[in-house]
Amino acid sequence: MKKTVMFIGLCGIAALTGCQGANDTARNDIYPESGNTINVNDQRADIYNQPKANYSEDFGYVRHQKSPVQGENLSNQHYASINREKVADIIGKYCTEVPHVDDVSTLVTDQEVLIVYDTDTENPQATAEQVQKMAESVVPSWFNIYTSDDTHLRDYVESYATMDSDSTSTHSGIEKLINEMEKSGYNNSGKPEEPTSNENNM
Repeated sequence: MKKTVMFIGLCGIAALTGCQGANDTARNDIYPESGNTINVNDQRADIYNQPKANYSEDFGYVRHQKSPVQGENLSNQHYASINREKVADIIGKYCTEVPHVDDVSTLVTDQEVLIVYDTDTENPQATAEQVQKMAESVVPSWFNIYTSDDTHLRDYVESYATMDSDSTSTHSGIEKLINEMEKSGYNNSGKPEEPTSNENNM
């Protein structure tokens, strides 16, 4: 009986020692489990940290090397995706800060931003340009941004909320929606449609 108790006790001590050794190894590791970022101080300043509340005033800094291990190829890990719903949320909130804009519906796809808003502005062109700039401040420059103050299109925009880039007929449907939005008098640059050559000759 005593031998059994002693054996169990020795196993427990060995397990604790092993865990402590693993923790020490992880603590002293030059390259922690963080892709190809390098940990240079205890604050982990150059490793991406998950956002926390009340940290909006902090600067962002991350240092990357081609690879911390010679010969290792990490290029397939260098591509990130964005949370399109979060982007749409940010754009919508920004747009409600525009004077005379009260109700905003925003759809973000893989390459477009569609914004339908309700406004009582007396200068629709200026309002459209401000809404456009709000979206431009959030997404990369290669996104096409379309705005419309025709609130009848809101339901069509919302109908794509549960779809994704792989949904059947999504792209053709969005193209039709964009065509309808452009009939509001503003193109994707937030400026009035240019008159056609026939109109110029009239």
